[in-house]
Amino acid sequence: MAILHALALLLAFQLIGEGATYALALPVPGPVLGMTLLLVAVALRRDLLARLKPTTGTLLTHLSLLFVPAGVGVMVHGARLAAEGVAIAVAILVSTVLALAATALTVRALLRDDEDGR
Repeated sequence: MAILHALALLLAFQLIGEGATYALALPVPGPVLGMTLLLVAVALRRDLLARLKPTTGTLLTHLSLLFVPAGVGVMVHGARLAAEGVAIAVAILVSTVLALAATALTVRALLRDDEDGR
């Protein structure tokens, strides 16, 4: 029964995130907002983590199953990927470099603020 309660809690946070994203027209995916709200809830109530841990651990052990549809998609659309592979690779490379640069600049700014005593 504890597994069902934990799954219901996880799904409730996802639903809250989806609802908030839709209602407030936020540019953030609902599951990401729900996960952030779950993080806040766990930070405020540590006992919540102990109740979720067995179920989330079980889900993580089967995480590889979620990659099966993506693998099938690669096999089914292999010709299209071959035709557009260079564009996809460039897009992935550029977005990765931009994400790393943004992260580095953010960390640098936060460390500078920390050294200034803010």
